Amino acid sequence: MTERKQNQGPVLVVLGEGGHTSEMLNLVDQLDEAHDLHYVLVTEDEMSESRIRRPGTVHRIRRPNAKDSAKVAAIVQTAIAQLQSLWLLARLRPRAVLSSGPAIGIPVAVAAKIFRADVIFVETIARVTGLSMTGRLMRRLADLYFVQWPGAQDAAPGSLYEGRLV
Repeated sequence: MTERKQNQGPVLVVLGEGGHTSEMLNLVDQLDEAHDLHYVLVTEDEMSESRIRRPGTVHRIRRPNAKDSAKVAAIVQTAIAQLQSLWLLARLRPRAVLSSGPAIGIPVAVAAKIFRADVIFVETIARVTGLSMTGRLMRRLADLYFVQWPGAQDAAPGSLYEGRLV
């Protein structure tokens, strides 16, 4: 993060359902206690909030699209998620957004770029040699892009490999 942003605003942590939540919560456990944490989850996620171990405000956004959605419905759902993300980031003004791969991370990252927040993406540990769909999209948005396997670095030139992070 830049010096200018280091002491401003909260950190917004993007949680997804299942493995993405576990990875992010393990990463959050490693953060300094001084961080003002906020979490964003999809409205349909009924479990992730109960798994949060570090206190912080929880915000909810509609899922950008479901895998089985029709194209028109997916476009509408994504547009709603983007508008909700913009509204959230306009109010919250985080200094950074931290994500590991759920689809909700994309509209949140787009909003973060508009409001000049740093986007930190950690590719899921399940991706050993290639990138996830979200990872491929986040390459253009992330200020810091981490992979957790040396083989994944070939698929993401310029990414950082610091070993297993989550």
